[in-house]
Amino acid sequence: MNKYSNVLITGGAGFIGSNLAIKLLNNGYNVRVLDNMSKQIHGENYKESPLYKNIEGKVEFVLGDVRNKEDWEKALKDIDVIVHLAAETGTGQSMYEIERYTDVNIKGTAIMLDLLTNEKHDVKKIIIASSRAIYGEGKYLCKKHGTVYPLAREEKYLSKGDFNVKCPICENNVELVGTTEDSAIHPTSIYGFTKQAQEQMCMIVGKSLNLPVVAFRYQNVFGPGQSLKNPYTGILSIFSTRIKNKNNIDIFEDGLESRDFVYIDDVVDATILGIEKEEADYESFNVGTGIPINVITVAKILKEKYGIDVPINITKNYRLGDIRHNYADISKIRKKLGFEPRFNFEEGISKFVDWVNTQVIEKDNYDKSIAEMKKKGLYK
Repeated sequence: MNKYSNVLITGGAGFIGSNLAIKLLNNGYNVRVLDNMSKQIHGENYKESPLYKNIEGKVEFVLGDVRNKEDWEKALKDIDVIVHLAAETGTGQSMYEIERYTDVNIKGTAIMLDLLTNEKHDVKKIIIASSRAIYGEGKYLCKKHGTVYPLAREEKYLSKGDFNVKCPICENNVELVGTTEDSAIHPTSIYGFTKQAQEQMCMIVGKSLNLPVVAFRYQNVFGPGQSLKNPYTGILSIFSTRIKNKNNIDIFEDGLESRDFVYIDDVVDATILGIEKEEADYESFNVGTGIPINVITVAKILKEKYGIDVPINITKNYRLGDIRHNYADISKIRKKLGFEPRFNFEEGISKFVDWVNTQVIEKDNYDKSIAEMKKKGLYK
């Protein structure tokens, strides 16, 4: 029997939120969704969005904005648990749409916390969606200085085609290791900063109210259902849309930059563990697979799976704010919550490709997103 009954998912019509909603419903929870149905994710008519159709008629749906106090008040009525997923999520885009990212991510969270502090409510737990972006480059080993946490890579190296991460002390190349939750936090993008702020705000206020908070630092989440319309985030969806439109795949830097790709079902399972286990209270957890995969490998696998031969261009271009590598050390979530990823990358990408093959091919807006960054001087 569930300890809680009524769950509010902000951003619940999004990729993670809609999948979480369905699993919670299947597990006997009542689910309410608060979502502004962003055109960047859902298109011009949100009622035609596959993500919305996934939850339509199954959850209590509140069309609203986390920046609006009245929408929060309506959404919070009789709620036991808040899963706060609503956020702007593009790393590159955040570097030039700074007001929007801070407004939605930080102000939206502040309004929630203000209401929980000053108004009567039934909320007993908050789950906050954080991100691996809060770590910036993450954790490395220097042969001379041991464990180090490099800051953002410098343009003096990037401009010469040297994309390697350097020791912040001696500037020699360093070796990537799994990033643990106690690693230094120094985001290199506005998006990463806003996720750090969200997590810390919730922890500070939650502790002051004796209201348990659980933060999940999601790695690169992928799987069936992720938006194929959004050219600003989600490397698998961006590459898939390029391939389906028979456009070349342009890869930044040298293609060896890597990420930890975690399948959507595993992310949903981890999040539910946070809702249900007291051992999670007031803790932050990495959610990933613990395995880095480089970008050129992703592109080659997708080409092969779709059976469409498009050129792969290693551009040597780079975006300011991007990290080189990051993968999660998931020892903590394994030990405290018993979490274990069920899907490896190969299994997950096969399921993703099978789903994409059932979808209408979306217009490829990738070049538009790059043009925006070039105009702002953020794409070199």
